[in-house]
Amino acid sequence: MSRVVLDDAAEQAIAWMVRLRSGHAEAGQQARFQAWLDEKPAHAEAWAHLQRGLGSPYDVLRRAPMPLRDTLLQAEPGRRDVLRGLVGLGLLGGGLWLAARSDAGRARLADLRTGTGERRTLSLADGSRLSLNADSAVDLDFSAQRRLLHLRRGALVVHVAADPTRPFIVRSAQGETRALGTRFLVEQKAQSTRVVVLEHSVRVSLASGNVLVLGEGEGALLHAQHIEPLSSGQAYRADWVDGRLSVIDEPLASVIDALRPYRSGFIRVSPRARNLRVQGVFPLDDPERALTALAETLPIRIERYGGWLTLVEGK
Repeated sequence: MSRVVLDDAAEQAIAWMVRLRSGHAEAGQQARFQAWLDEKPAHAEAWAHLQRGLGSPYDVLRRAPMPLRDTLLQAEPGRRDVLRGLVGLGLLGGGLWLAARSDAGRARLADLRTGTGERRTLSLADGSRLSLNADSAVDLDFSAQRRLLHLRRGALVVHVAADPTRPFIVRSAQGETRALGTRFLVEQKAQSTRVVVLEHSVRVSLASGNVLVLGEGEGALLHAQHIEPLSSGQAYRADWVDGRLSVIDEPLASVIDALRPYRSGFIRVSPRARNLRVQGVFPLDDPERALTALAETLPIRIERYGGWLTLVEGK
């Protein structure tokens, strides 16, 4: 399932939908809702889109088993995450929320894309080799002066072909990674960019001017205002190229995030389970087996509702 980005009006419409249908109306809530509708034309439009796309499915879900209904009617962020999942599955008419100029819209229109569970390795025009993780998107901008990749979503590993006249740069939401050697990983995360050097070295930089050179096996997280060096021995994070998810003392929430691009439907991890520590190697091409292995080694239970929603709860 592709990641879904909702604008502010859509987010607020979802919140109002849940409040009004939760069965726990508060005094003055209807008046506040009407004031919100009248505040901006975008609010009324978002509400209309949501009504057309979600009204009937939402009523069905309210009659679903208790764990699922509780997830939808709980406080943010779990409820909103589930609704985002419904958008991604088309149950909310997801295209209505995505403008071509949004991050999600640009990802859908990118030069190179992979879908759910799909990895690709291909040769670029300059002879470089590019591997894309599942649910990733990249735009190419090659010229006589430079070789530039815009990572819109997901993760890539690039083996750079030598060209002393044209630098090779990967640009993400937080900054740029410039090749000083041959092979490195760049991963776009929600609020940062992970960079890991697999061979030789790279230079990472932010718009603020912060610069850091990373050597083989080293990594860093690029944040909006600072660069956070990571401990050495980060090369295992590129094991997805070979279909493996290698985990060394990571929270369960991060492991589930890595599995999301490999299965359709939405996965929600309860707050009680998110910080459980995980270590091991899991098969990306069989995410259900990976989930089963997690359930066998951690104090969690996994509840599935058809093919579109999986809840991971702490015991």
